Amino acid sequence: MQQLTIFMDIESSRSYIDELYSSEDAKTLEALVTLKNSVIGSNRQKSSVIQQGIVPRLLQLMADETLDPNIRLEATITIGSLAKGTAENVSSLVEQGAAISLVELLKTVPIGTKLIEATLCALRSIFLHPPAPITALPTDMRLLSRLTQIAREGSPTARACVVRILSIWCGGPLEQEALCAAGACGAAAALLSSRTTPPPARALPALDLLAAMCFENANVSQVALNTRHGDKTIPELLTFLVSRDKPLPVAMGAARCLTFIHRAGALPPDDNRVVFGALPCLARLCTKDMPEDIRATAAETLAYLAEVDTSLQRLAAISNHLMSSLADIVDCPSAAAKQGAFKCFASLGANDEDIRKRIIETHGLMVHVVHGMNNPEPSVRLAAVRCLHSLSRSVQQLRTTFQDHAVWRPLMQLLNDSPGTELLTVGSSTLCNLLLEFSPAKEPMLDQGAVEMLCNLTKRPEAALRLNGIWALMNMAFQAEQKVKQRILCCLGTEQMFRLLGDSDTRVIMKTLGLLRNLLSTRQHIDAIMSEYSSQVMQAVIVVLEGSYPAEVKEQALCILGNIGDGEKAKDLIMANEDVLRKLVDYLAHPESKLQEAALFVAGNLVWRGEAGAAARQARLAELGVLRALKLLYARQDAAHLHDKYGRWKRVTTALAQFNEFT
Repeated sequence: MQQLTIFMDIESSRSYIDELYSSEDAKTLEALVTLKNSVIGSNRQKSSVIQQGIVPRLLQLMADETLDPNIRLEATITIGSLAKGTAENVSSLVEQGAAISLVELLKTVPIGTKLIEATLCALRSIFLHPPAPITALPTDMRLLSRLTQIAREGSPTARACVVRILSIWCGGPLEQEALCAAGACGAAAALLSSRTTPPPARALPALDLLAAMCFENANVSQVALNTRHGDKTIPELLTFLVSRDKPLPVAMGAARCLTFIHRAGALPPDDNRVVFGALPCLARLCTKDMPEDIRATAAETLAYLAEVDTSLQRLAAISNHLMSSLADIVDCPSAAAKQGAFKCFASLGANDEDIRKRIIETHGLMVHVVHGMNNPEPSVRLAAVRCLHSLSRSVQQLRTTFQDHAVWRPLMQLLNDSPGTELLTVGSSTLCNLLLEFSPAKEPMLDQGAVEMLCNLTKRPEAALRLNGIWALMNMAFQAEQKVKQRILCCLGTEQMFRLLGDSDTRVIMKTLGLLRNLLSTRQHIDAIMSEYSSQVMQAVIVVLEGSYPAEVKEQALCILGNIGDGEKAKDLIMANEDVLRKLVDYLAHPESKLQEAALFVAGNLVWRGEAGAAARQARLAELGVLRALKLLYARQDAAHLHDKYGRWKRVTTALAQFNEFT
């Protein structure tokens, strides 16, 4: 039926379509006007025209400078009308080079003409259909300068179009810097400047462009901070626009710009334009009487504003009944609203225990978080896990609320369902907290295969996932039963442990050594593990002590030796390794205080009097120079001072007291 309809459309339009190819300008113009009128408001007719292959002819007419200007104008308007059709229509136009042709036209058409306006309107329509053909607009300074000139001097329609196009085009640092160099900050300021509130049709594209340029760009944000139009800077113009009497979308856009300028480092968190401008505006826009789309954007923007600053988190938490407003937003049907609310809760609870307690006590929130992790929308699931991660920093909530709602269950399910990297990263960070020694979730998560899942994470190519995997295993091993430790060692495998000790990320190496340290705690566990894995553990320690690792990494390796030295039988493995003992002497004299302190911990455990073989160990250590090194430390004139700064004085005297010959 559709094919028949299109065929009939083609037949009925054949006469005037043929005239598009006429050599007579009058006939061509008449055909263009007829064609334009036929496609306005009809997606079916637009599709028919595109399928008849007319687009290349329209582009040819549009670009030909020898033709009657009215022909070029009508051809351009028709392309713009076709660009307001379906996504398939727009894709077809892009494939046939419409976007590139329009951009080329922008380079030559005089500013202020109807043709430049029609060109910009058509290009805007194409850019508004995702994915926008970003590559059609090159990073050409002459062209960008011309476009910013249009934004300052063109007709109201042309100005709004060009700023909207540039706001969509500005997708990264290269585009941000190019637009900034071309004067786009000044153009945006001009559009925002007015004795009265600028109309939304003019202000909103300018706000979107400014936000796109300043997002995570310190240089552009600093330029925006200092850009003036008349007697006002951009932040002053924005602060004027966030007040209560401004249209909601305009206030939202202005608060968003101030947020991005702040987060890029151009405005400090205690600046009045942040504290009394952006923040209260965003909190107000979250309230129940606002439209849902405004509330969703406001919650997400407020989350970003307060994400890294504790003072802003505390201020936001007491602003305009924000907690109850966010709880209402979670109940909204749209995914964007739920996502924004969860992100905002996550941001507010990032650092302050009292705020986390208030969030947890918000009616029904944990139920919403659990439901959020089961939401069909990936963005909502990710935001819910972010919220859970933030709240999981609370020791009290781990013991109580998290257990009551069994939040580990949907989290484990999510992580086992092969989620995207970002969700896996945030989720595994949450696991690190849920697997702490005091968390009631630890045991059931073990039963659900947490060890195996975490060991698999340590093999991922992403450093953040390897870090989270080994970190969670380290937490799991802390004060764990021997069977849990054995399970970790068996699943991880010594080969993978050595790979992790050679990781490119120092944090991964640190947590791997932390895991070993936690595994080798409690005398009975130390002896049992070392009886099976002694050669691998000792090799791992030697690799670190002899390698070019930072001091904090070597410190962890020495602490592992100290733990081994606390074993009843395991300490003999250290005594049997002369290379390690000589390293111990070296580190007792090391200028780095943390390494000296860690070496004292090892020596103290090896020379402890009253244990089997103590006398023989003392004699051997004295022979290798340990006693001499301890005496030198004791004799140092600044020993008393070191007591306060590093706590080594007591360790030195305690170790020396164990030697039978020391008096």
